[in-house]
Amino acid sequence: MTERDGRAPLRTFPARMQPLARLPLFVDLTGRRVVVAGSSEAVAWKAELFSAAGGDVQVFAEAPDVELVAVVERGTPPGRLTLFRRGWTDADLAGSALAVLDSDEPEEIAAFQAAGHAAGALVNIVDKPDACDVLFGSIVNRSPVVIGISTDGAAPVMGQAIRRRIETLLPPAIAAWGALAGRIRDAVTSRLAPGAPRRNFWERFAERAFGPAPDEGEAARLVAEVEGAARSVEQPGRVILVGAGPGEPELLTLKAVRALQSADVVLYDDLVSPDVLELARREARRVMVGKRGGRASCRQEDINELMVELARAGERVVRLKAGDPMVFGRAGEEIERLVAEGVAVEVVPGISAGIALAAALGASLTHRDAAHSLRFVTGHAKSGELDEGLDWRGLADPDTTLIVYMGGRTAGRLAARLIAEGLPPETPAAFGFGVGQRGQRLERHRLGDLVTLGSVPTDQPLVIGIGKVFAAGTPAVSVPAEAVITV
Repeated sequence: MTERDGRAPLRTFPARMQPLARLPLFVDLTGRRVVVAGSSEAVAWKAELFSAAGGDVQVFAEAPDVELVAVVERGTPPGRLTLFRRGWTDADLAGSALAVLDSDEPEEIAAFQAAGHAAGALVNIVDKPDACDVLFGSIVNRSPVVIGISTDGAAPVMGQAIRRRIETLLPPAIAAWGALAGRIRDAVTSRLAPGAPRRNFWERFAERAFGPAPDEGEAARLVAEVEGAARSVEQPGRVILVGAGPGEPELLTLKAVRALQSADVVLYDDLVSPDVLELARREARRVMVGKRGGRASCRQEDINELMVELARAGERVVRLKAGDPMVFGRAGEEIERLVAEGVAVEVVPGISAGIALAAALGASLTHRDAAHSLRFVTGHAKSGELDEGLDWRGLADPDTTLIVYMGGRTAGRLAARLIAEGLPPETPAAFGFGVGQRGQRLERHRLGDLVTLGSVPTDQPLVIGIGKVFAAGTPAVSVPAEAVITV
């Protein structure tokens, strides 16, 4: 069957954000009045936090906790901290931007909310998320780099655990790089045009920020780099062929995730899962260039032309392919065209569906006692029929593990040909439908069963494994019973 040309590249506009329990905001409290009422240790922490953010903090406490007294006496520049040893009144909240209360008394909570809202303040009641306009989560402080973590008040300890994980990954030097970014930002903005040139500079900057702290000459070197980029007439556009793997986002490489998060445009295939596509940069344009056997598909020539056009316009293009781009993905044709046009191209490999099938079944594709070679083949040629150019005698070797891609329509004919070449009908076979995706389905068969089945109609991508390694008794790891259907 020849490739159909009844489909044009389709730009999609998916939702960029899933529902949020709370909207994260970063507020400038410099010089703004903040009222904190209560006497507990929690009040001490809140008062210190708001003062550290530059707020003019006024604390009202009839019997202040010793830690609260210590915080007030110590002071926390750049904000101010003042302690009033009395209860709060409505008048105390006037002019405040933020009002925080630690109390378990419903009447006091209701009165504080009313007074705060009347003053135009955002109100927080400690440990009462349902009574709050705003919540204060865990914080990773590498100021000016600040990371806030919220669990919507449901699991503060979980938020603290997440904070600790992030702190181990985020080098302390990131603070110095963040401050440096602030010093050179005007130079970058005035010299580099918005879009790809400016973003490419900041991406290179961000990569450096995860290394050693900047030295005294770093700012001058960066400004010189900006000026050089501004004078350059070369278009920074490039294409990255990225393997999306079998569909599970956690199976992507870190390099693949970085590529997706730096893309201007993502050209993706039908078989790429929505969960993987969700990892792309929110602002990236997404264009479906669907290619599926037996269905209307975009012509390969149109996809090649689109990649060249976008790259020449200075765009960073990610060509997102299911599995590995170099395994039956026509990447060779795309690379040849891009190189011929002088477009920079890079390949980020992914986990191929055959490897994912083996992992799902716990089957070692090259088990010493069952296989001495491994072959990946396509289930059909361009015509849609079996590829007569394949080494059928070699494929029928009982000590070879065979992985067949796009073999649903030809499964019966393929099995009959292998049996005719001498492969025993009882040879184990495995079907993997949507491997690595939600709702994956795995089936065990024998080669002779495939002849009876003929074709295997399915809306999910199918990969077929044939060989002794797929025998039911050979998994190296346990497989959930509900994930496997034995036929």
